[in-house]
Amino acid sequence: MKLLLSAAVSLFALTGAVFAADPDPASWDEVLKDAKGETVYWNAWGGAENINAYIEWAGDEVEKRYGVKVVHVKVDDTAKAVGTVVAEKAAGRSEGGAVDLIWINGENFASMKREGLLMSPGWAEKLPNWRYVDIDNKPTIRTDFTIPVEGLESPWGMAKLVFFHDSARTDAATMPKSADGLLEWAKAHPGRFTYPQPPDFVGSSFLKQVLAEKIADKALLQQPVDEASFAEVTKPLFDYLDALNPVLWRSGKAFPQNYPAMKQLLADYEVDIIFAFNPSEASSAIASGELPDTVRSFTFPGGTLANTHFVAIPFNANAKAGALVLADFLISAEAQARKQDPKVWGDPTVLAVDKLPEEAKAAFAALDLGVATLKPEELGPALDEPHPSWMERIETEWKRRYGAAN
Repeated sequence: MKLLLSAAVSLFALTGAVFAADPDPASWDEVLKDAKGETVYWNAWGGAENINAYIEWAGDEVEKRYGVKVVHVKVDDTAKAVGTVVAEKAAGRSEGGAVDLIWINGENFASMKREGLLMSPGWAEKLPNWRYVDIDNKPTIRTDFTIPVEGLESPWGMAKLVFFHDSARTDAATMPKSADGLLEWAKAHPGRFTYPQPPDFVGSSFLKQVLAEKIADKALLQQPVDEASFAEVTKPLFDYLDALNPVLWRSGKAFPQNYPAMKQLLADYEVDIIFAFNPSEASSAIASGELPDTVRSFTFPGGTLANTHFVAIPFNANAKAGALVLADFLISAEAQARKQDPKVWGDPTVLAVDKLPEEAKAAFAALDLGVATLKPEELGPALDEPHPSWMERIETEWKRRYGAAN
């Protein structure tokens, strides 16, 4: 018994030492001092030029202001960055890790939290700029796909599923108003719709949207998936996909790799409807010359998925102080206003604009969100993201059913 107690005390001391070594944002001057000269390896999706350019700008600003160098490690799947941290933990590498910051949410966050792969809790809500974050009106800032965030990740942007079409070629009045309406539209216009191949985030989000509309008991999606009932619960989704697949672009025998590839199909007149997880995406694409200025947005009156995306710091990050400085800069009014500009990115802010100083409020007020951006009251209700375990299981089943042809 004494031996067990001694071991427990030793383990507590070791764990406490690890957490004690983590920089504390409550002592921000110390964080800034420790961060100077560090290099932050930020693992973030690198599939869009405008987002890459924004990340480069943020890195340049953080280096100029705080002496922290930022290296954008471009990944095509966040799970790969998570896998790096998993491998390091398995190898006993508790410090000096290769990943300092990860752009993350959903199942990847749930996995890292479950496996103890994140820096000690609470840091995000101690950041200096946290006081401007809109925790009152944006509940997904503290609950990521049903998983409590607990300050383990810092919010970076908001997302809501919206659809786009080219009004020069398709009539807005004929655009579908639900998942069922989209299926009927696709049957009437074979080959003119598709979605990115899961596990691409946008493609998987389309599957979740359909499931959220078709499932009989939506409350089931807020709980971990039950393997015993999985087939029955998801039958409406896969019945839907079975009917949709033959009338997709290329008859469902191939899928675009990601959202940029799907966007190019609209630009090339190969499809007529696409979608994104950003209400300003169409205006941003028009501003960058990627889509014609006749593209417009629409949504489903019954609601579409909504969530928050974040940045997180692994438990063994080599540049934790630098990562904190970068995370705080990303939720500054300056960085958030620039990000929301469709000419830059168009990603909605996580801040409560009414809490900001007058100069910062004016910067947001001056933004032209673009001709193709729906007003907030036009976006419709927000549908909750399901528990992350649903997506992992659905992606596996999707690949079994439809992935072999790709």
